[in-house]
Amino acid sequence: MPTPVPSQPTPAEGGPRLLADHVVLDMLNTVEQANGAPLDHWQSDADVLAWLAQVGVLAAARQKAPKGLLAEARGLRELVRSMITKRKAGGKPDLAALNRVLAAGHSHLALHAASDGSLEVQRVYPADSASQALLPLAEATAELLAQGDFSLVRKCESDDCTLWFYDRTRSHRRRWCSMALCGNRHKVAAFRKREAAAGEDA
Repeated sequence: MPTPVPSQPTPAEGGPRLLADHVVLDMLNTVEQANGAPLDHWQSDADVLAWLAQVGVLAAARQKAPKGLLAEARGLRELVRSMITKRKAGGKPDLAALNRVLAAGHSHLALHAASDGSLEVQRVYPADSASQALLPLAEATAELLAQGDFSLVRKCESDDCTLWFYDRTRSHRRRWCSMALCGNRHKVAAFRKREAAAGEDA
């Protein structure tokens, strides 16, 4: 599978933020709360295609989205959301549906010559169909479910936030989707609460 780009806030205003430090959780975060209601950043095949390129799953040069990409991507996202939620809660997710997605895709290994003359093995993912384009995400999901440390798979602690993340900090004490977003709002709210309490005591 292509190495996902490091998670950073997306520069595109209004687009999904890449804050999760795991491509599968970033996929879940393409739906987030905005003004108290769910906001789905995937509204077209082109939206999904752009996101796949942004996270390094598809070549950025690809111009045309496979037919039905939006519907299949949304279906995979909600399947994965249910599996991650159940796994996080200590339950056993139903594996059959994801296994069907994995079986529907096709990939192969290819040898490439590196600039220093050494040989590299790379997995090639055709993207002629929606299922092929989404196969790397399905494989990343399988790896996360089987090998991930779910004590480090968390939701942001803000009551108003639904974003997930994989805590890769050294202390493993990450609480927020982003310190610049929910973390800062929490600090401001805590400061105002202290100020109000101090005013009442004066």
